[in-house]
Amino acid sequence: MRGTSVKWDEAVKSWLFESLNKSAAVIENERYVLDALTASFSGLDLLSIDSAAIRAHCRARLDAGRKPRTVNRDLRVMRAVLRAAQRRGDLSQLPAFQMLKGASKRVRWITFEQSRALLEHLPPHQVGPVAFALETGLRKSNVSQLRWDQVDLERSLAWIHADQAKARRAIPVPLSPSAINILRGQRGQHPTRVFSYLGRPISNFNTRAFRAAVRAAGIEDFTWHDLRRTWASWHAQNGTPMHVLQELGGWSDPSMLKVYAHLSVDHLRQHVAANHDRVRDRHPQGRHRGVGERSD
Repeated sequence: MRGTSVKWDEAVKSWLFESLNKSAAVIENERYVLDALTASFSGLDLLSIDSAAIRAHCRARLDAGRKPRTVNRDLRVMRAVLRAAQRRGDLSQLPAFQMLKGASKRVRWITFEQSRALLEHLPPHQVGPVAFALETGLRKSNVSQLRWDQVDLERSLAWIHADQAKARRAIPVPLSPSAINILRGQRGQHPTRVFSYLGRPISNFNTRAFRAAVRAAGIEDFTWHDLRRTWASWHAQNGTPMHVLQELGGWSDPSMLKVYAHLSVDHLRQHVAANHDRVRDRHPQGRHRGVGERSD
């Protein structure tokens, strides 16, 4: 074993090299996590990263205001890095990992009226990308990297290649009339990339300007990725079947959509109405007295 001679930073580099076949969306997300982990473990030998060191990292992140779900994301990436080191023979045994409780998946979405307020407060070059994300549900990296050769306005269709998708499967993106109008407004601004600013592709949408617009619109606790959650929530509320939403959003696992299921109630209404009619018909007076309703 080479455990005593291998540092965290070296293990991360090896893991990233082994992860080159991952999609750009996954790699981008994991790099944000690795920045936080490196702040805690840079320069440390792998054998010195024990359960106590992991708990210290978790406490520091929580003390800094990070939520349990964010800390659990750190732990998942950290475990993947150390498992890869173990497979290479750089580490003999993994430390114990214990996920934090109270970290249920967050579903943050805004109303249509709130989205209008957000768009009104954005700088002009960010209006198009944000509105397009609300129309398509695409992840931030897929919007920022969208190219004109991935768009067919005549067929009202765009597509995300498999190597750009988190699930490693190509995603067809049917375009609504509003999405088409957004794209038409971007034509002529850059030869290859759809969204640009001053002749250069926009590489980052999650900027201070975006966060300032969120605050100015009176919206709290809202991130760029919540645009995708808003899109999915609107679909669920408007009756889109979960299996259709799964395909539209490019999710590989249908269980990931359970967080939106409570927003889709149209398939339940018919049963509630039928039950109400049956109870009413059985009642001697032809109606059902509700709970707490007086009989005198």
